[in-house]
Amino acid sequence: MRRQFQYRETATTLEADDIYLRSAEEAMLDAREAVEAYIAKDPYFRTTFEPYPAAPGMPEVVRNMCEASRKAGVGPMAAVAGAISQQAVRAMVEAGSKHCLVDNGGDIAMRTNRTITVGLYAGERTPNYLAIEVPATKGLLGICTSSGTVGPSISLGRADLATVISEDVALADACATRLGNLITEDDVTLMDRSIREVLSIEGVRGALVMIDGKLGMGGNVPRLVRCDVPEDLITKVRFER
Repeated sequence: MRRQFQYRETATTLEADDIYLRSAEEAMLDAREAVEAYIAKDPYFRTTFEPYPAAPGMPEVVRNMCEASRKAGVGPMAAVAGAISQQAVRAMVEAGSKHCLVDNGGDIAMRTNRTITVGLYAGERTPNYLAIEVPATKGLLGICTSSGTVGPSISLGRADLATVISEDVALADACATRLGNLITEDDVTLMDRSIREVLSIEGVRGALVMIDGKLGMGGNVPRLVRCDVPEDLITKVRFER
C-alpha cells in the first residue's frame, strides 16, 4: 500500500503493508520532535554548514545526522530528511515488514524483498524519466538526491540532480548535498572529479549526477532504465492546508 504523509516540512510517500504504516509515521514524528528539541537547545545546529560534533546523550537521529555530517563535510541539517526516513524504515522492519519504503522529498530509505524502479527527477531536463532498477536489498538502503535547480533544498551548486547510494541513509543524504555543492558548472571533468571525491567517503556505494542534460555516474549504481512516472508520484511539500 502507498500513502502520502506530511507534517510541516516533512512530506513523504510511504510504501508498505498497511499494518506497518502507522509505525513509520510515529517514528518520523518522534524523530522530528527530537531534532526540533535539539535545535531549541542549540540553534547553531540548524544553521551551520560545517560538520557538527556528536556528543554523549544525543538522540539517535541527531547523532546519525552528526556522524553523516562529519563524514560528508557538510552541516548536520543536510542529513535530516535521510535520517528521518531511516528511522521510519527501521521502525517498520522491527515491526516485521519485509518490504517498506519511505520517500522523504527525494531522500529514500528502503528495505525491499523485490525489484523496484526509482525515478530520477531532474526537473524539465529529465530525459524521459530516467530511473534506476533496484534489486531486492539484504538490509537498509538509502538513495538520496540533492539539486541546485529543483525543489526547496539548499545547494551551493548547479546540479539538476545529485544522487548518492549508501546503506547509511543519513550518510547518503549528506553526501548528496556534498556532491551537489561540488557541481558548480556544466563541466564533464568537474563531474567526474566530484563523483570520485564522494565515492572516496567510507560507506558510499554509488553516485550519479545530471546537469544541463549531461549524465555522470560511478561506483555501484543499479541498472539504468526508462520509465514514465505520473506527476502525483513525485513527493513534494504541499502547503495548501
